[in-house]
Amino acid sequence: MRGRFSGFPEQAMDVLWQLQGEPSHATRERCRADRERLVRQPMIALLDEVADAEPRYEDFSVWHYRTDSWWWQHQSVVIRLGRKIEIGLRFDLDGLRIQGAWWYPDPGQVDAFREAVAAEGSGRELSALVEDVRRKGYDVSGDVMKRPPRGYPTDHSRTDLLRHRSLIAARPLGCAEWLHTPEAVDRVLAAAADLDALLRWLVRHVQRAG
Repeated sequence: MRGRFSGFPEQAMDVLWQLQGEPSHATRERCRADRERLVRQPMIALLDEVADAEPRYEDFSVWHYRTDSWWWQHQSVVIRLGRKIEIGLRFDLDGLRIQGAWWYPDPGQVDAFREAVAAEGSGRELSALVEDVRRKGYDVSGDVMKRPPRGYPTDHSRTDLLRHRSLIAARPLGCAEWLHTPEAVDRVLAAAADLDALLRWLVRHVQRAG
């Protein structure tokens, strides 16, 4: 049910600003309660509403704080769709960023990915899906080998994809006024829909090897 998430408070930016650079232990402790209330809890509320709208997104984790300053300066979350296949969200001074990722693969997943890329039907489908998210403004990256993997022709038409050992499509959603309103839920859902077909392909062809 909608209504829990009203947007990230504008004061959240003030808290994150205080945590820039290498904040001291005293600064972190002074900001801890405000960061929890203004940054982390709104992120949980946002993900609760996203999951209400799409039950496939209900398996999520909103990270706590760690020793490294980066984790205090960026509020990250993952929505698990399959083994090593997930949607990631990050909130920081630049606003919201989303990515769809298959990474840190389990044994066998890279081989399964390559087999699906090499097969004509599934491989052509993936190429089209990657181009589609690129057209929508997503940067496509990952752990990419310098050379094609052994056992595949060097002139394969999809050699660029065969060299991937992970696949990530990401883009910033921005830091406009909507970030501080309930509209952020719809923005996240729309971006997740952009990535949906690509992530479903990965679940279908890669998860089974995990």
